Amino acid sequence: MSTTMVTPDTTLTGERADLHQALANARHFLKFTTRELSDDQARLRTTASALTLGGLIKHVTGVEEQWRNFIVQGRAAMGWDGTDFSTITEEMMEAFHEEFRMNADETLAGLLQRYDEVAAATDELLATVDLDQVHELPQAPWFTGTHWSVRRTLLHIIAETTQHAGHADIIRESLDGAKSMG
Repeated sequence: MSTTMVTPDTTLTGERADLHQALANARHFLKFTTRELSDDQARLRTTASALTLGGLIKHVTGVEEQWRNFIVQGRAAMGWDGTDFSTITEEMMEAFHEEFRMNADETLAGLLQRYDEVAAATDELLATVDLDQVHELPQAPWFTGTHWSVRRTLLHIIAETTQHAGHADIIRESLDGAKSMG
């Protein structure tokens, strides 16, 4: 399998094309780390971290979908309003941790297909959304600022995907020596 960059969407121009290209490349390298793996290999922990390749695909899919929903619905799309950390339940924390696990009833092919579906919906939104639209964020110590534009939210999706592509590369190299680059 080649590590060529993703062909740009020629229907997009300017900033939208740049955002799409950055996100498409990050997605490509994340998915590329899973090439030729079995479901069992995708579930394996290969480092001191609890992360697995299947779990990372599942997590990034959920994150992209949540932030895409934030772009459309604003703060209402978030799972909690963030005003009081005591409102975070044990069930909410378990759901968060579950997002990082590839369960026995899940397949890598199924997780990748779901990721492609979420990505296509994000790409469709990117083509038409007002990049300057701003939404209020829930209060949380990990957010800088109180509001994000659609542009800033898309940059966050790109950063999250890129960060996890790096994690995936380390996990894959620890699994069988395969590298995404180099």
